Amino acid sequence: MAPSPTGSPHVGLVRTALYNWAFARHHQRHGAGGTFVFRIEDTDKERSTAESYAAIIDLMRWLGMEWDEGPEVGGPYAPYKQSEREDLYREVLAKLRESRFGYECYCTNAEVEERRKASGSKVMGYDGYCRNLTADQVAVFEAEGRSHITRFRMPDGKITWNDLVRGEITFETEFVPDYALCRANGDPLYTLVNPVDDALMDITHVLRGEDLLSSTPRQVALYGALIELGVTDFVPEFGHLPYVMGEGNKKLSKRDPEAHALAYRDQGFLPEGLLNYLALLGWAIAADRDVFTLDEMVDAFEIGDVNPNPARFDLKKCEAINASHMRLLSLEDMTHRVLPYLKDAGVVGDPVHDSDAQLLELAMPLVAERINKLTEAAGMLGFLFVAEDDFSVDPADAEKMLGEDGRPVVQAAYDALAGLHAWSTSDIQEALQTALVDGLGLKPRVAFGPVRVAVTGRRVSPPLFESLELLGRERSLGRLQRALG
Repeated sequence: MAPSPTGSPHVGLVRTALYNWAFARHHQRHGAGGTFVFRIEDTDKERSTAESYAAIIDLMRWLGMEWDEGPEVGGPYAPYKQSEREDLYREVLAKLRESRFGYECYCTNAEVEERRKASGSKVMGYDGYCRNLTADQVAVFEAEGRSHITRFRMPDGKITWNDLVRGEITFETEFVPDYALCRANGDPLYTLVNPVDDALMDITHVLRGEDLLSSTPRQVALYGALIELGVTDFVPEFGHLPYVMGEGNKKLSKRDPEAHALAYRDQGFLPEGLLNYLALLGWAIAADRDVFTLDEMVDAFEIGDVNPNPARFDLKKCEAINASHMRLLSLEDMTHRVLPYLKDAGVVGDPVHDSDAQLLELAMPLVAERINKLTEAAGMLGFLFVAEDDFSVDPADAEKMLGEDGRPVVQAAYDALAGLHAWSTSDIQEALQTALVDGLGLKPRVAFGPVRVAVTGRRVSPPLFESLELLGRERSLGRLQRALG
């Protein structure tokens, strides 16, 4: 997995990382060996940032996709940042320059385009003008002070490989122009450094996005050169993964809000839920099953089972898969995961006060089956922890539930609860049932709605009777009284 640190990490990047990770882990588990290599491709010095690099590391750590080799872990082929490997690239570039595979090109982009138009050719890219320059021609260009780059000389004929996802693919090399290996200042380009890194790191399998498919014939040709030059002795196998599509069947771009991977953590998704959903964008564990653990995925994952057709990102399905994983958490685990979000929302302090920890332990069973994202716990539980002076009722809910029809209900609830001797869930339920359902003749939904809004501040809350018990007599009656004005 080799992302570029040039912006917010994309969910497509996560899906690619997941398939690479699962592929390596599957082979490890089944005795065939397997190393998940994580590399940072930061040759784009202008766009690469420390912030983006930190975000990628943060994302991978959150997702739990630990890598066997790479940044912060090390490995036998370190360093794993391209910016720290330039001497290696220049060494290989020098070998290519001195061989039959590379040549110096003095053309400007404008000259290439002018020649293409003049010839009527529809083939975009370089036309090979400098392939066979004489010494005199080179001398003229040098005398003019022209800068030059090194290009790779594509072989004639066809390039074919067996794609792990798409089967046999063939490119006619007449439609794959000679390409630049470096910039005019000598800095190596992606077209060189990516295959060289794979070669020097003994990468055996490359699973990457479909958008890189057109670069593969160039890389396969370059591998042939690297083998002849003694840099490596094999060509890795390639698998090109389907596009992740957004709305309108367009490729999901970095501009789409659903694309930002770390936003899912901020919104309270579980890493297991997000990864489960992203796995489904091209692969399935079974025709009739969508929810599975990462361990189950590793056991079942075969790259040949990946569907090459584009897969559309569906946020509603992603949320549903996440909700299913929330149901799989133990109460202790859910409480542990919810706690950072409660701290961020100011519901509890950091560190958590002992009394708040005890209250949270009692309250979590009330919401564990009701929240679908970790962030929802703050809204559901906040009313229990807020100081009375800071307690507020949602204006829209107050308008709907605490108006003329709601006030008599709240008054009856207050009168019934004020006379209770024991403050327990069963006593509270019996008192409200008797006063509101039997006494006022209301349906339970109509009867308890105004009480819920008055004491929790919102129409959606944990179970009412249990909430009143946890809130306590004094606070519960005080909020009912406040709702009455």
